[in-house]
Amino acid sequence: MIDPDRALRLDGRVALITGATRGIGRAIAEAYAAAGAGICVLARKPAELEETETALRALGAPVVTIAGSAGDPEVITTAVDRCVTELGRLDVLVNNAATNPTFGPIIETEPRAVRKVLEVNVEGPLLLAQAAWRAWMAEHGGSIVNVVSTGGIRPAPFIGVYNASKAALLHMTKQLALELAPGVRVNALAPGLVRTKFARALWGVDEAAVASRHPMKRIGAPDDIAAAALLLASDASSFMTGEVIVLDGGMLLA
Repeated sequence: MIDPDRALRLDGRVALITGATRGIGRAIAEAYAAAGAGICVLARKPAELEETETALRALGAPVVTIAGSAGDPEVITTAVDRCVTELGRLDVLVNNAATNPTFGPIIETEPRAVRKVLEVNVEGPLLLAQAAWRAWMAEHGGSIVNVVSTGGIRPAPFIGVYNASKAALLHMTKQLALELAPGVRVNALAPGLVRTKFARALWGVDEAAVASRHPMKRIGAPDDIAAAALLLASDASSFMTGEVIVLDGGMLLA
């Protein structure tokens, strides 16, 4: 029988979260820390990492931080090695970091921008999953959570390369779920429009008008995504793998 007081706890577990110094990644890190997990944060900016470490330690979490790109193979190896060495294990991997250096029609996108998007949004998550599997999960099990996007489900103007990368990550989620079961569960979150700095260009001009087009009459908040990420990392979702949870305020219905 499920114990409702324990189902969403992560006591004794360790999570590696990319892009966890702000926005969705930060909210996920805080939710996991509050649920009892140790946290390893991989992000680019040392000052933001320092502030994040202080905040997570205030929640009682042991913390390790690594500065670098989530698309850099050497940084990925270092992050996984330090996570296992310094925190003792690696039970949950959250591939949250993403980039989108281009805005406009996909047919006009420069090849260099395409390569950068694929490096961070597709290759990076795969390399992290491979490293986590070799270092810990193959023997001990675990959970991988990929943050994709509703843009990976339905096309939208101006962010076509980003959307294509998220479609690839969505399919990779299902492929890895098939290959790594039963020891490792792999699921994805597909946020719609969320109030983050990364997405400000899509909501910042007239948030009220944008919100009114959502059936839920608001855009998302990082905590909306973090709550679902906690579910996927916890025993409450122990029979779930290869699934994509859409968190978009109903926009795919509209």
